[in-house]
Amino acid sequence: MSTTTVQKTTPIFVKVDELKPGKSGYNLTVKVVESNPVTPAIRKTGSLTRPFRTPRIAECLIGDDTGCILFTARNDQVDVMKTGATVTLRNAKIDMFKDTMRMAVDKWGLIQVVADPVSFEVNRQNNLSLVEYELVTVPVQ
Repeated sequence: MSTTTVQKTTPIFVKVDELKPGKSGYNLTVKVVESNPVTPAIRKTGSLTRPFRTPRIAECLIGDDTGCILFTARNDQVDVMKTGATVTLRNAKIDMFKDTMRMAVDKWGLIQVVADPVSFEVNRQNNLSLVEYELVTVPVQ
């Protein structure tokens, strides 16, 4: 039986102003500017025998020296995304919510706290979550 080794590639880090709607696989080092917990809507489970665990959600404004974007932190991610923390996001994706961009990290991604904080000041003037996008269908000829 032969063993094959997979050659790992080094991650390519991007800046916030390079993010595009609907794309995934982003690696970034950002600073958490603010973190606000969100109260989830009340859902009915439909079954009295199965307990329902309410998800913890927080909307965090994250950014670097080129811009900022809203990040949706879920469950254990809420504990990591504290105001003032510097984090590295691996395999992050852009979700569209009410025609605006939101960043998220799903089960295939990773959030790591950086030991030494970054020296840049977050550029709040370029907030990518304030830009509205419209889906345009192009007729096929």
